[in-house]
This record gives sequence, C-alpha cells and structure tokens, in this order.
Amino acid sequence: MRTDFLRLLLALLAFVAVVASPLEAQGKRKVIIDEDSAGPGGTGMQAILALINSPETEVLGITVVTGDGWRDEEVAHALRLLEIIGRTDIPVVPGAVFPLLNSKEEVALWEKRYGQVIYQGAWNTGHPVHGPWEIPMLPEGMPKATAANEDAAHFLIRVVDRYPHEVTIYEGGPLTNLALAQAIDPRFASLARELVLMGGRIHPATNDPEFAETPHREFNFWMDPEASRRVLRSAWRRIVATTADISLKTRMDKKLIAAIATGNTPAAQYVAKYSSENYLWDELAAVAWLDPSVVTRTTKLYMDVSVERDATYGDTLTWNPANKPAISGPIVDVQEDLDEGKFYKEFLDLMTRPTPGGHP
Repeated sequence: MRTDFLRLLLALLAFVAVVASPLEAQGKRKVIIDEDSAGPGGTGMQAILALINSPETEVLGITVVTGDGWRDEEVAHALRLLEIIGRTDIPVVPGAVFPLLNSKEEVALWEKRYGQVIYQGAWNTGHPVHGPWEIPMLPEGMPKATAANEDAAHFLIRVVDRYPHEVTIYEGGPLTNLALAQAIDPRFASLARELVLMGGRIHPATNDPEFAETPHREFNFWMDPEASRRVLRSAWRRIVATTADISLKTRMDKKLIAAIATGNTPAAQYVAKYSSENYLWDELAAVAWLDPSVVTRTTKLYMDVSVERDATYGDTLTWNPANKPAISGPIVDVQEDLDEGKFYKEFLDLMTRPTPGGHP
C-alpha cells in the first residue's frame, strides 16, 4: 500500500507541475529582446541578463542586430551567454547585418565635411576590429548551440501576431530589425504591447566630451537613422525611451563589479569576470521596464531622427506636445531622472540571483 501511495503522490506532483508551468508562463510579462549583443559582458549582455533573470518575465527570443559589434559575432556571444546561464531554450535569431542606408563608407565621407565620429560601434571598435563575417575566438568560449533558422524581422512579426497586444519589444541596439519588420508587415508595431528602447540624446548634463560636444548624436539612433525614423513614426500603442541623458547618471564602477562578484551564480560570475567600468545604458532601460518606480521623473515628447545628409544626420529631434510636428509617431514617455539607490539595488539583485529555469 505504501508503494502504491508513493506512486500516486509522484504522479499527482508531476501532473501539478505540468499544469502549473503553462499557467505560470501565462502570468509573466512577455518580451522579445532586440539587442546588439557585443560581448562578453557589456551593456547589451547585462541587459539581457536582467530581463532573463527576472522572475516576472517570459523572454520569447533574442533578436540580434549589428551595432556595438557585427551581427555574427554578437550572435555567438548571445548563444554562449545562454549556455553559461542554462537557458538555451531561448531562441537567438540573427537580424540585420547592415543599416538600411548608412554605412562605414558613408560615415567616412561625412567625417571629411563635418568632423570625427568618435564611436562607430562595429565599424571602428572590437577586439580586434574586423569585418562583418569574421568571428574571432570568444574569451568566454565558443558556443555549441546554434542560432534559429529564421530572420529577426519575420520572427518579430510571427510572435506579435501569435500574442497580439501582449509582447513588449525591448530595444537595446540600432532599430534596423524593427524597421524591417514594420516594412514587411505594417501591423507589426500596432500588434505589440509597447516599445521600450534605449535611444536618443537631448540635453545631456555631462563634461564627457564625447557627449557634451555632440549633444544630439546617440549611437542607437545614429547608426541607422532611416530605420530610427520609420520605427518612431510607426503606430505603437506606447513608446518608453531611456535616453543617453538619464543613462549618463549611472555608472558600472569597480565597487559595483565587486559586489556582483560576491554572487555565486553563473550569471554573477560572468558579469564579474567580463564587465568593465562604463555607463549602464541598456541595463537602466531593462530595470526601469521591470520596475517603473526606479524612474522618478518623465516627460512626454514627440521624437524623431534627422535623415538630412548634412551635419545633423542621425541627430535626435524632439518637440513638446504643444508643438507637435505635422508628421509624427505616437508621443514618447521620455525618462529624465531616477532613484539611483533603488536602481543599483535592483540591478545587483538581477545580476546575482539564480536564473529562472536555468539548468546546469
């Protein structure tokens, strides 16, 4: 009788687990992460970790776009990160390799007329700087997992169509993948729940010359200005923007890295080993989406990007509601200030907590 009882109990527990798992997933916030996942470590990878490590989220996929690094190398970094934290069930989907119109060669011509562009992502940085199809040996190890056999634009369209008005699009890189999805299916933006992005630069309060001397040139918008314009003018139900202005109020410093290093999870050890001192660009956008109370002040602005082939190419354009432009997308909730203590506390927790659903 005791054996029969144990068998019945185990069967009942298994049934509860099977039933509870889909119900738990239904209650979570669905999100697709669109990132330029240069690595190892760094802002894109740490934002990915924040979103995956939250117990509130169901990450439906990571779509990858050339930005801080070239797409193929970024895909490899993303796959390897998922192996390290035990979440290879999340698909990594390759997206755009090049912007719609802008290019490294076009930027070189622009620089002859208007001056140097210090940071150009994949075009002038990397370890080492290389072309679009090369994947150097990764410091964290080469992945064994492979990318999804689908392109990012069609993946984005397919998933928002499957879950209409349920999926948040989190954007941490140039907006090329989203622009392509919108061009293929004009319903794409309107079928998403919202767009949460790190992008734009308006009036940064900083002495850092890279940002003070070019107050409106923000990398994610600048690398593909035509894509940025298409996305910002699309029919999103809501757009939330973490601009460079507020991100510059954060810092990944040695003290924070040391605090993360005390964690014994694979995610914490990855961040502690590979992160470096920098602003917390994409991480702030991710944490503020998870907990909007981290942001203490916002304003509503119409936002666009200059596509004029002059000195303003790629600059962020904004208007207050009283001066709405003749052609615009939805008004944007622009974050302006944050509770730094709360942000760092929650970011530290997300970097060090066990990964939900992670396996060895």
